[in-house]
Amino acid sequence: MDPRNVGEIEDADGIGEVGNPVCGDMMTFYIKVDDDDRLSDVKFKTFGCGAAIAVSSMVSEMAMGKTLDEALEISRNDVADMLGGLPKNKLHCSNLGADALHNAIEEYRSKRQAGEKGDQDG
Repeated sequence: MDPRNVGEIEDADGIGEVGNPVCGDMMTFYIKVDDDDRLSDVKFKTFGCGAAIAVSSMVSEMAMGKTLDEALEISRNDVADMLGGLPKNKLHCSNLGADALHNAIEEYRSKRQAGEKGDQDG
């Protein structure tokens, strides 16, 4: 009823997108990472049903302040449990939220790795 962390981070360190063509849900997660590999900000934009928005909000709340490795451990079951359960036909939403967050972290790590490699080559 009151989603938190809705929006976009203009200069995001990582962006993760997922979608489910069957139900039409689309989620984009934006992350900011501080110097000790902690998520200092997490925002999302979700196009989908109420369950998809609730999942996105919960994932963003669960991830905030965690290290990248801790955030990668957030599972769809964790999300569903924190929401007090989801109807069977909406469980895929919890999967999408965790996947979008994980994709943002993977994109951040890929960009950082490429930057470090470029530094070594220069």
